[in-house]
Amino acid sequence: MSGTRRAAGPAVKKKPGKKPGKKPPRTRKQKTLRVLKWVGITGLVMALIAAAGFVFLYRSIEIPDPNKDFETQTTKVFYADGKDEIGSFAVQNREVIGIKEMPENLQNAVVAAENRSFWTDKGLDPKGMIRAFLNNAASDTTQGASTITQQYVKILYLSQERTYKRKVKEAILSLKIQRSMSKTEILQGYLNTIYFGRGAYGVQAASEAYFAKDAEDLSLRESAVLASVINNPTRFDPANGKDSKAALKARYGYVLDGMAEAGNITAEEAEQAAKKLPKLPRIEAESRYAGQKGHVLTMVRKELLRLGFKENEIDGGGLRVTTTFTEKAMDAAAEGVAEARPDGLSDKELHVGVASVEPGTGAVRGIFGGQDYLKSQLNWAVSGGQAGSTLKPFALVAAIRDGYSLKDTFDGNSPYYLPDGGDVENQGNESFGSAVSMIKATEDSINTAFIDMTLGMENGPQKIIQAMNDMGLPGKEATQDLLGFPMTTPGLEPVTGVALGSATVSPINMANAYATLAANGEAAQPYIIEKVTNANGERLYSHKVDSRDAVEPDIAADVTYALQQVVEYGSGYAAQELGRPAAGKTGTSTNSDGDVVSSWFSGFTPQLATSVVYVRGKGAEPLDGYLEPFFGGTYPAQTWTAVMKRDMEGLDVEEFPEPAYVDGEAPSPGHSPTTAPPKPTKTPKPSETPSDTPTPSETPTPSETPTPSETPTESPSCGLLGCESPTDDPTPTGTATPSGGATKSPRPRGRARRR
Repeated sequence: MSGTRRAAGPAVKKKPGKKPGKKPPRTRKQKTLRVLKWVGITGLVMALIAAAGFVFLYRSIEIPDPNKDFETQTTKVFYADGKDEIGSFAVQNREVIGIKEMPENLQNAVVAAENRSFWTDKGLDPKGMIRAFLNNAASDTTQGASTITQQYVKILYLSQERTYKRKVKEAILSLKIQRSMSKTEILQGYLNTIYFGRGAYGVQAASEAYFAKDAEDLSLRESAVLASVINNPTRFDPANGKDSKAALKARYGYVLDGMAEAGNITAEEAEQAAKKLPKLPRIEAESRYAGQKGHVLTMVRKELLRLGFKENEIDGGGLRVTTTFTEKAMDAAAEGVAEARPDGLSDKELHVGVASVEPGTGAVRGIFGGQDYLKSQLNWAVSGGQAGSTLKPFALVAAIRDGYSLKDTFDGNSPYYLPDGGDVENQGNESFGSAVSMIKATEDSINTAFIDMTLGMENGPQKIIQAMNDMGLPGKEATQDLLGFPMTTPGLEPVTGVALGSATVSPINMANAYATLAANGEAAQPYIIEKVTNANGERLYSHKVDSRDAVEPDIAADVTYALQQVVEYGSGYAAQELGRPAAGKTGTSTNSDGDVVSSWFSGFTPQLATSVVYVRGKGAEPLDGYLEPFFGGTYPAQTWTAVMKRDMEGLDVEEFPEPAYVDGEAPSPGHSPTTAPPKPTKTPKPSETPSDTPTPSETPTPSETPTPSETPTESPSCGLLGCESPTDDPTPTGTATPSGGATKSPRPRGRARRR
């Protein structure tokens, strides 16, 4: 049988086979796992790259040098007691202190306010950094994470720019600082660096600015206030109004709560302290150069430069400068001027200069420079004016050295005809007779007698100038011996009328020269800086008194006696109000037109010498017709007395030595003593004889260059601090020069003997 044979069993249906090269579709789970796998790989790669980049940056970024401004410390200037502050020099108002001088409450308050994880973190706040990143991405503003370490790094090493590049560098430096410094060191640096407002950098300056005390004396409440203001010094300063005070109160509570949470204080202490802010004293926000302080600080800066200190040391070296000035003498000068100065005359036009110097040492104890320094930088205690008859005591020294005595007589008639055909008159052309004693000539300031005295000595004018130089008045040639700037007495020429006072003298130099008489003939250079130390107390400079025997003690006693008669019976009668032994001399000077251009009284007790000058305008404008009366025995003598009353308060009454009546062989005939009439009853003599009229070449100008609005028509001359530049910039410039002491001059020898 033919056909196809069928296999036994049921037929089986074949499944379709897979086509080559084609994969089945993935499930959702497979897709998710695949994405996560690649994300992980990418993340790992990115992390490795980031880690490599971080390692590279960590190794390549070095800790830079600190920003110079934040390494500076304020230089402070103190009165002679070394405790009370006059003012300061600073790039930033800062004083660095140690962590031990920062109360624990202050440290804890700052941590609670600024970085509560400070003691445990690694210098970074990752959560804060992420928050800042998201905020920055969502807005146009930039915000930074702010651990204490990061803030310290940003301030001390970086700029204040807000860029991601700076933030990365900040983070890396924070980690480096964290590894190289302890937390305590970081906190100390931060608290000495951070800005607290009110111009104060660092907690010591802030404590003084807000509470007028040292940081180590801060209470819990005061510490919490300072910690609060760091976040926003303008917003949280209660001096800025009610809204700021309310904002501070809220921030203050937040800080106290943080301290309680950290266990620094109890909840009860926090609650009690939060009830009210501490009392904030009213602290005047005046410039450190206001009033007379600017004149003093300018003088101190110039002297520091002369002593060799550099500008950067003065402005940011943290120096501690103890001056010779006393608060008592400075106040005495200012208050005495205010008491005696005539009412109704503008201080922009009528100027008063005052200087007080300690006999035997040259220490300048007080000055009054005139107008508020912020209004005018001209210091009339330095500039002075034409000296007038206050130069006559130097003629007495020269005359007694040359053989004359207090009892010798001179021509007091007026006019006195000079050998060259000119003449000199007394005030009002009054004649006193042909034989007035040296004492009478002094007490009545008789011009003609002093001309006769000068002409009676061989080279008399030069000998008088020598006496001036010996006693402390510099010559007409500039020197660098004092305070670092040219020292001159403009107009001091060896002319017949040299003792009548056409030369311009600084009140500081005048007071110092008179102090030579008060010190029994011992002269010393005036000085204003006692010592300088650094911030650690290491002494960098100490002044050594450089005195010399300038005038024989007997001669000094005789001249002092003559000047006592000026107060007792003569033109300085107003000084009797001092109520203790005093010696002095009035002075009034005229210019070539016959106008009175200055009015003086200079005098002393055994403890202090003070000189007062009144001038007008640019220093050479007429006083007659403006200041009435204009004589030295009136307003200047009254001012001197008002100043010295305050200076002498609480001091013992000391007597001057008795006159020695030194005598020798008179250098010219016709000066024999005559029987003196009895002393008159003490009656005030309101005027002294003005000096003769100087020639144009003898007429000096003020010794500092005024501001443009004050510039005189004549060229400026130099006083104690030399010629100023025509700028009112309260920060003067100068060139530091090495300090130098004066050489000891030989004691003058003469034919002096007691009579």
